[in-house]
Amino acid sequence: MLEIKSLYKRYGKFYAVEDLNLSIPEGEIFGFVGPNGAGKSTTMKIICGLLTATSGEVYIDGVDALRQNKKIKEKIGYMPDFFGVYDDLRVDEYLDFYASVYKIKEENKKKIIDDLLELVDLSHKKEAYVDNLSRGMKQRLCLARSLIHNPKILILDEPASGLDPRARVEMKAILRNLKDMGKTILISSHILSELAEMCTSIGIIDNGKMVISGTVADIMQQIYSKKLIKLKVNDKLEEAVTILKEFPFIDKITTGENLIQCGFDGGDEDMSRVLNTLITRGIPVATFAQLDGNLEDVFMKVTKGGEEK
Repeated sequence: MLEIKSLYKRYGKFYAVEDLNLSIPEGEIFGFVGPNGAGKSTTMKIICGLLTATSGEVYIDGVDALRQNKKIKEKIGYMPDFFGVYDDLRVDEYLDFYASVYKIKEENKKKIIDDLLELVDLSHKKEAYVDNLSRGMKQRLCLARSLIHNPKILILDEPASGLDPRARVEMKAILRNLKDMGKTILISSHILSELAEMCTSIGIIDNGKMVISGTVADIMQQIYSKKLIKLKVNDKLEEAVTILKEFPFIDKITTGENLIQCGFDGGDEDMSRVLNTLITRGIPVATFAQLDGNLEDVFMKVTKGGEEK
C-alpha cells in the first residue's frame, strides 16, 4: 500500500530525512517511532504532498505520490499533530464542511457523517459545538474528518498526544476497528508501549534514517540475540549458580540477593530441563521466568548513538 524508496529531504547541508526506505502492506498498522526532530513528521508531510522531497520515490496504492500529487489526495486521510477545529460550528456542521471540500454528493452526506460519528463514538455530540468538546473528543472528531472521503491509508501524526488514559484507550480501540475494516495506518507516537500492543510492525527513525524496522518480535530478536532468564531462590544461591553453569546454553550469570539472571540460548524444552534439574537437586526455586525486552528498551538502545553525536 505504501512504498518509500531512497527518500531524502535536505535543508541546506542538513538532512531531515536521509535514504529512508519503508514498505507497508495493505491492512497493517505501522508504528513510526523516533525522538523529536528525527524526521517522522517530515516524512509524513512528504507522503501527503505537503512537503516536496529532495529526491526519492513514494508510491501509494501503486500511484507515484511525488509526481501525481492530486491523484493521491483521495487515497490519504491525514491527521496532523497540531490540528485546527472551527469552534463556532456544531460537530455535524464541521464534518459537513469537509464533506463539501471533498465534493461528496449532498444526498450521501448525512449517512456518511452519521456513520463516522458512530465509528468514533460521537453520535451523542452531533449537535454540540466543537469548542465544548473535550480534547479526546476533538481528536476523535479530527479522525472522523480524515475519514470523510473513505481513504485507503491513514497518516496519523501523534494522534494520542495530550490525551488522558481513557481517551488513549478509546483511540486505540477505534484504530483497531479501522484495521479490521481494511484500512492501512501509519501512526507516529511516543507512547511506545501502546504501539507495541497495537501495531503489526514498527520502524524506529533517528537523525532522518530508519534504524530498524519489522514486527515487534523480529526487532526484539535482532536486538536481544539471547533470551534472559531470571529466577529467585529462597536458599542455596551458590549451588544454583553451579548447576546453571553445567548447561552449555546458559551464560553471563549475574547474582543479587537471592536473585539470578542469565543469558539463555535454548528452546522451551531446555528451559523446562533447567527448572526441573534445579528442583530435583534440592534448590528451593521461588520464581523462574523469561524476561522480555520492551519497546522502550529497544528505542533507547538503537537511538543512543544519535543522542551522543
